[in-house]
Amino acid sequence: MRVFLIAGEASGDKLGAALMAGLKSLTDVEFVGVGGPLMEAEGLRSQFPMDELSVMGIAEILPKYRHLMRRINETAEAVIKAQPDVLITIDSPDFCLRVAKRVKAKSDIKTVHYVAPTVWAWRSGRAAKMAKVIDHVLALFPFEPPYMEAAGMQCDFVGHPVVAETRADEAQSLAFRQKHGLENRQVLLVLPGSRRGEVSRLSPIFGDVLRDVIAARPELKVVIPTTANVTSLVQDLVQDWPVKPLILSPVNHSKDDYLAEKAACFAAADAALAASGTVSLELAATDTPMVIAYDMSWLSRQIISRMLKVDTVTLVNLVSDTRCVPEFIGGDCKPEKIAPAVLDVLDHPELQRDAMRLTMERLGKGGEAPGLRAARAVLAGLKTA
Repeated sequence: MRVFLIAGEASGDKLGAALMAGLKSLTDVEFVGVGGPLMEAEGLRSQFPMDELSVMGIAEILPKYRHLMRRINETAEAVIKAQPDVLITIDSPDFCLRVAKRVKAKSDIKTVHYVAPTVWAWRSGRAAKMAKVIDHVLALFPFEPPYMEAAGMQCDFVGHPVVAETRADEAQSLAFRQKHGLENRQVLLVLPGSRRGEVSRLSPIFGDVLRDVIAARPELKVVIPTTANVTSLVQDLVQDWPVKPLILSPVNHSKDDYLAEKAACFAAADAALAASGTVSLELAATDTPMVIAYDMSWLSRQIISRMLKVDTVTLVNLVSDTRCVPEFIGGDCKPEKIAPAVLDVLDHPELQRDAMRLTMERLGKGGEAPGLRAARAVLAGLKTA
């Protein structure tokens, strides 16, 4: 069996790797396509670096439009040439669905999209548009299949891989604290994102937040787990911060060693200040209370704010149907608003614990690994095609 996969950012790389592992456990399979280091570790040779696609927001995409269009055409041609049994596109809809459209125009290759569009949040018309080029959707959240099925696509809820990831235990958490001299100190994770654009935008804001937080908590230790593609950028941007953070990077470390240290770091943390996105689920899985903050370019903010259909973008709030996690998005992403919330979460971490546990239960914790569920759904879909 030959599978062509496309992922365009770190969260998609994680989803793709889990799916690939699931497929390998069920059948003989060959992988081709575009992905990141986690997918490459599962056997994918990426046709070009995945981070070329890691852009977000309308204004951010415009300067790279010509290059992205060239990559879209090249990738679609590669899919058609490879003649896979299935094309699986993972998130990154601006890129992936354009590839799928070109593939469908010239072939009858089965198309699967992993991660349902958030039509319950904004741009509800995307489902019908997507149904023209996608046959089957793998959904991360249990409330999504009806939206996709109503538009004419097959859809399976497969859960989120975050619930199956290995967590650090108390001994590993303590060992992390001892290794870095953090005994008897509060630890704040700061997570400004995995894309270069968002890291550049959020790091100065987060630095200003820390000026107020450190003034009230001078013994607080700040830790930044980062990704290889933004490590050097983060190192440059934190030079002006009021505190020297401990930066954890996969650069010059094995995959297993870095993931183990990152897991221990999450478990050891008292709280986190994070960009909006999948990381909120990673934090919930480790029972780490959080504050979410995110901003974008002025143009993207003006357009998106007028299209939102929900009052929160934080996944823990949405899945648990609560509003326990404070968030500061767009015009509210200001240091003077964020800092008091960070201090409050450090003082009252218990207020988020029920919502985080409920989130994990609803995403499939305790059941079959989501990557394996996704693999079974793909194979079942091919049999009924």
